[in-house]
Amino acid sequence: MHHTGGPGWRITMDTCQPMLMALYLRDVSGLVGAGTPALSHVAPSVRAADHTMLTAGVGGTDALRDQWEVWWGRLLANFPNPGQDLTPPEFPELAGMPALQRVAHAHYGSALTWSREQSQLYNMMAAQRETLGGHKILADLVQNREMELGRSARDFTLTIVEVPLAEQRAWFIEPDRLIMSSHLLDNQEVFRSYVQPVVELLV
Repeated sequence: MHHTGGPGWRITMDTCQPMLMALYLRDVSGLVGAGTPALSHVAPSVRAADHTMLTAGVGGTDALRDQWEVWWGRLLANFPNPGQDLTPPEFPELAGMPALQRVAHAHYGSALTWSREQSQLYNMMAAQRETLGGHKILADLVQNREMELGRSARDFTLTIVEVPLAEQRAWFIEPDRLIMSSHLLDNQEVFRSYVQPVVELLV
């Protein structure tokens, strides 16, 4: 986790293992375009499996998509609060979502392994950024906006959730969150194009 801040403002960058698990289950289920915003598929990609038989008795693919979107909405709303991890074997976090519970049961082990691997890779990358000063652009964006406005930043918090997505971009979720490809910061010009408008809005 990285924090950048000044008087009254803070920008936090981190990943989220429950969200990683959710994205794995989305992609293994072939739920292309599910969720709001509709994020691109993960990278490295996850091979989709056919869950027609698995979910046939509990609403099928349509129910699975609806239930995943409800769960994803909850994860977004509650981040960064702890307590969002799935608890096998019953997955009480998915109560009332039988299609999603079945898919979670079928793929929990591989989803957990994948999400842990991605978290470890992220932590290594984040540590390297700290060493090289890769986060300096965040403070620069705020300071440049303060100079433009001729005043200090208003009090604000911006939470950036980094996840391994194939599409190098960020998605703004009002009022104060961004979901971002975890390698977007590697290209500071593209990073700036997505993050600067949000910073300008908040400052």
